[in-house]
Amino acid sequence: MRRTRFQQGSLQIVKRARGRNAWEYRWYELQADGSRKRRCLIVGSVEQFPNEASAQKAVAALRADINAESPRTSLTPISVQTLIEHYREKELGTNCSKTRKTQVTYEGYFNKWILPRWGSYRVTEVKAVAVEQWLRSLKYANGSKAKARNIMSAVFNHAVRWEWLGVNPIRMVRQSAKRTRMPIVLSIEQIAALLRILKEPTRTMVFLAVFTGLRVGELLGLKWKDIDFQKMEVHVIRSIVMQHVGDCKTEASRKPVPLDSRLSKVLWNWRLLSPYPIDEDWVFASPHSKGKLPYWPGSLYKAHLEPAAKEIGIVGHFGWHTFRHTYATLLKGNGEDVKVVQELMRHANISVTLNIYAQAITQTKRDAQSRVVSLLLDKNEEKPSTEAYRTLTDVQNSGGDLQVVEKVGVPDGI
Repeated sequence: MRRTRFQQGSLQIVKRARGRNAWEYRWYELQADGSRKRRCLIVGSVEQFPNEASAQKAVAALRADINAESPRTSLTPISVQTLIEHYREKELGTNCSKTRKTQVTYEGYFNKWILPRWGSYRVTEVKAVAVEQWLRSLKYANGSKAKARNIMSAVFNHAVRWEWLGVNPIRMVRQSAKRTRMPIVLSIEQIAALLRILKEPTRTMVFLAVFTGLRVGELLGLKWKDIDFQKMEVHVIRSIVMQHVGDCKTEASRKPVPLDSRLSKVLWNWRLLSPYPIDEDWVFASPHSKGKLPYWPGSLYKAHLEPAAKEIGIVGHFGWHTFRHTYATLLKGNGEDVKVVQELMRHANISVTLNIYAQAITQTKRDAQSRVVSLLLDKNEEKPSTEAYRTLTDVQNSGGDLQVVEKVGVPDGI
């Protein structure tokens, strides 16, 4: 019986009858009868891969596939670089279920974080404690570090599934996602001030963002045919990330969004002003692309939104997502049912609505506290007088003793 061997394959430049020279990868494929058949595959042109190192990187995932059933795979562990290339092909390829935004996020973490640090390691050399220490050394937010940890875990789960590893070491890595700073929430006065000074189309975009909670990619992905002015609904069916059209973030995100009549009027006025008003046009079409693409969110932010925010004195971590946090908080502050808030925010999980997006407004918290205090104080006929509170202040200012302070200004019988 022929012994299965781990194959590196061979890579060389070949001349083609038509077109330019290309890199060709060759290997042997084991047949059902035990024989081996020679196979070859064009990797790409020499323009795409100017040197052998770049071409070798392109075939790393293919080489892992060829040797997936080889017993020697466990003796010669693949590198993290090869594992990520294989993950890209199998999980982030054209037929994958992940949204475009997710793909872009993963690629960013691969290229900026994971590959520079771990790419040259063998998968068996990556240890939980080392990864944990590395994450602690990074000067980024906890949420970003937790995201890096989760992406690494997904990649190493892929290695376990393909039997290149027995266990996933990243599952033992501890990394909190707790926020070190709370996202800012705008007041009604700040929103009104922004809308007064913003110009179109940023004004309408902000108006829609703050009163529907749509994500910036969903706003830019809107076409006029998605807005039903008769039923006063917005159908969110696509999202745009880095000018690539893709699906919405979750199934819940594709639910229709209700439109207030005044919000509908604002949109209709923008349609009358827009040079691209037909059904197939983007709602926020960019004149720089002659309407073929919507605006870049960064260009609108830098040119209009950021200067306007500075002008009215908004400080803190401000961006397009601020409007989504603001919408959730205003809904909650108005006393809306939490299920209604979840539906309007189009969250798949109600805990996301409560724990991440909706913050309690200061006055709302104060009113809630007052109602609890009233449960006790309103039962007493004698209420603390203004004079009593003035006496309390005098005692505090004069350095009076704590027992006297506690007694003064509190109604009898409590």
